[in-house]
Amino acid sequence: MADTALYQALGVPKDASADDIKRAYRKMARKYHPDVNPGAEADAKFKAAGAAYEVLSDPEKRAAYDRFGADWDQPRPDPAQTGPWQSGYAFDERDINPDMFRDFFGQRFGAGSRRHDQHAVVEVALEDAIAGAKTTLTLQAPQIDETGHATMQTRHIDLAIPKGVLPGQHLRLAGQGVEGGDLLIEVTFQPHPIYRIEGRDLYVTLPITPWEAALGGKVRMPTPTGAVDLNIPANARQGQKLRLKGRGIPAAQKGDLYAELHLVNPPKLSTEARALYEKLARAQPFNPRAKLGV
Repeated sequence: MADTALYQALGVPKDASADDIKRAYRKMARKYHPDVNPGAEADAKFKAAGAAYEVLSDPEKRAAYDRFGADWDQPRPDPAQTGPWQSGYAFDERDINPDMFRDFFGQRFGAGSRRHDQHAVVEVALEDAIAGAKTTLTLQAPQIDETGHATMQTRHIDLAIPKGVLPGQHLRLAGQGVEGGDLLIEVTFQPHPIYRIEGRDLYVTLPITPWEAALGGKVRMPTPTGAVDLNIPANARQGQKLRLKGRGIPAAQKGDLYAELHLVNPPKLSTEARALYEKLARAQPFNPRAKLGV
């Protein structure tokens, strides 16, 4: 029977789309993040969801997992192969047709071909986009010999992630493409367990108690650069957005950070607390359903 443990960790079927997997991970990460849901059980589910997403979000890793199950990352050299191309999949250079690369690189490959721009995608952590970072890209590209024979070669390229980079932005590395062309790198963002990313702005769901909503006051809230105090206005509403100007992604025009208020009741009322709520109900008559005619 095929191994489906990673799919179960995210609560998705084996035929789930890439978008379904991403949405499921975001939902699990928000629900079980230690800052929102402390406890050993929630922590275990949070880590399991992260481990599952790390595999299932990568098409090559997912294909290997679907084929080999829990042992997907174990080396499986092909006895018929020699040299540096040994891996878990059989590879025969004779199977490569130079025509197959025409659409990807813009024109036909062959001996004496001209320079070509190459395209790649890099997934960036939010923290790296805010502070800047360095990483190494591993790319595969065809290499054409003088006879027009194509082989796949692996390259490792050092990449500097600039501070304030935005999702969808392209980074150009001159001369790092095929045959001296440029390498164009599209930036995407990794799903974050706390923040929702919309352009240069960030959103965080901030739990508050009913009395914090009613009375107002300061509460601690996370930001990508450290926790800060946030002033909650009196009579705050469920879903109300409070803006922290300039606390988003530091692009050319700085983004903002929005706290979306989420009222959370205590899991269980003590006898004293229940008495206080009953006293409040008598002292403050209020019918939130009056506009419904009930």
